[in-house]
Amino acid sequence: MGNLSQARCWPSKHPLTFDGGLAVGVFVCMVAGSFVDPHGEHGVSWTLRSPTPLSLALMVPAAAALVLRRLAPLAVLAVTTALSLVELITGDPRAPVSMAAVIALFTVAAVTDRPTTWRVGLLTMTVLTATAMLSGPLPWYTQENLGLFAWTGMAAAAGDAVRSRRAFVHAIRERAERAERTREEEARRRVAEERLRIARDLHDVVAHHIALVNVQAGVAAHVMDKRPDQAKEALAHVREASRSALNELRATVGLLRQSGDPEAPTEPAPGLARLDELADTFRHAGLPVEVARADHGTILPAAVDLAAYRVIQEALTNVQKHAGESAKAEVSVVRVGPHVEVTVLDNGAGGDDGPEDGGGHGLLGMRERVTALAGTLTAGPRYGGGFRVHAILPLDRRTSATTEDSP
Repeated sequence: MGNLSQARCWPSKHPLTFDGGLAVGVFVCMVAGSFVDPHGEHGVSWTLRSPTPLSLALMVPAAAALVLRRLAPLAVLAVTTALSLVELITGDPRAPVSMAAVIALFTVAAVTDRPTTWRVGLLTMTVLTATAMLSGPLPWYTQENLGLFAWTGMAAAAGDAVRSRRAFVHAIRERAERAERTREEEARRRVAEERLRIARDLHDVVAHHIALVNVQAGVAAHVMDKRPDQAKEALAHVREASRSALNELRATVGLLRQSGDPEAPTEPAPGLARLDELADTFRHAGLPVEVARADHGTILPAAVDLAAYRVIQEALTNVQKHAGESAKAEVSVVRVGPHVEVTVLDNGAGGDDGPEDGGGHGLLGMRERVTALAGTLTAGPRYGGGFRVHAILPLDRRTSATTEDSP
């Protein structure tokens, strides 16, 4: 198969060498044909004859012109057709110079478009056949004239078929290359989306638990000397928060392992089923949290359930960090038609270091999560003080299939 493929590619890699060999072969065929007379005398169908010097003089330039058939196909066709007309008008016995015109017509049909092939092919076929019938030495109805008509027509048709096949193969290769590029772009897009999703998960996990650790460590340091029991309790909360952070980080990083690595943890992703547990962690850290649910036991899709949990987690973390010591938080989850609405309110003073003024990505991460599910998220200060985070998430995940991630 390798040798056959190389043999097929050789003419395209060495066009002048191939066309030179073709010209030599055509010249040999024309010389050999000039020695044969199909109209022999005394009842003999085929006899030998001697070509005239004019015939040989017409063969040489006709064959030589074929060397340039790829570079100037129309010019080569014009030259070979002119030489064939001279041969048809002047010679008897005649040399088959029209063989070169047939090759040139095939080349024109193979390298140009179909309209050009039709126009040039019909013109060449008509001129050569009409000249042979009207000006040639033989009667107009002889088989040589009909053969000339057939050979020129077949040359044009064969050239057009070769051109069509080349165009078809080129279109298939181009389509395959385009599909390969599309697959690569899709793979890069999926990798970028996965990186963004993992980055959001890591941010939510780290920000929440580290904020709790920071608060409880501050409490422990403050009451260590005067109230050691309360300090021990705060350190216990630090230990619990750090353990939870490590477990969630292990589950998230486990997604990055290769197929040959040890099996990743199988703990399910957090969701609203763990909302009370989440609220308890903030209560232990000193933030009063009230939870109200009116979702009527709705079973959320996994992605929506995780997004709702992360929005509440990040919003409460911002309250813990920015709202002040006396702040309180209210969390509500409500089913409204085909959506579930999540709201987190606080009554903290906020100040200049509110969540919108910090250098983190908490609000941006929440908005990206919600937008990726075709939902909406609004966040901003409340009238009279405090902050409000409100997310609307669709229960039908199919609505997010046509929605692009926000920047």
